[in-house]
Amino acid sequence: MMFKQFLMALNFLTTIPSPIGAGQDFSPKKMRGYFPVVGLFIGLILALLDYILGNFFSPLANSWIEVVALICITGGLHLDGLGDSADGLLSHRSRERALEIMKDSRIGVMGVLAIIIVLGTKWMGISEIHSHRLFFLCIIPAYSRTSMLIGMKYLDYCRERGTAKGFFNDPIQGKDFIFFFVLIGISCIIPLAAVFINLGFLFISFLIITFYKDKLGCITGDTLGAMCEIVEAFLFLCAGLIY
Repeated sequence: MMFKQFLMALNFLTTIPSPIGAGQDFSPKKMRGYFPVVGLFIGLILALLDYILGNFFSPLANSWIEVVALICITGGLHLDGLGDSADGLLSHRSRERALEIMKDSRIGVMGVLAIIIVLGTKWMGISEIHSHRLFFLCIIPAYSRTSMLIGMKYLDYCRERGTAKGFFNDPIQGKDFIFFFVLIGISCIIPLAAVFINLGFLFISFLIITFYKDKLGCITGDTLGAMCEIVEAFLFLCAGLIY
């Protein structure tokens, strides 16, 4: 049962083929607690890629390949949300108008800029990680996907219907964070890194939720995706600056 729930989450958050086809056994309540596990799985792929390609490419080239790999693995799911969120939230419009803009499939200037900045930040951060590189590549994607659970916990869903609506039908419970606590335990393998990554995660998550609360008073699927991307870029940047 646990493996099936993991596969549901993997199928939802990535383009990685799984025995569960798209749309089958879609159960947001059951799969959401496995977001950190999916993130860790993605991180393991990045670490393996880095280990193999490190023998053939420079750190800059290798880091860019890993950023592109992240896009391919997720199918640009969260980047799409980032672009839509930037167009709506940075438009200086009313709450209602911002939500309308986010529903528009077209991307504007702010959306393009946000995507470029986030991808550039990831590339710069990853390329500057010289110590415990494989560790950070493994664990940071897990933290970024955990941030979506934080968003679901502390903000209500903005719309009456939508792709992410099912994740909000039942309140987030303590059991949904079991794998997050496991993740914190894994981070303690390198004690000093654990301090930085956990404090950084709490700091950036708090800032984003505060911003969403001020601008919308709620959260959407797009802003959840944006939160994932921003947290990931921020943590890679922190790791690059410190290590």
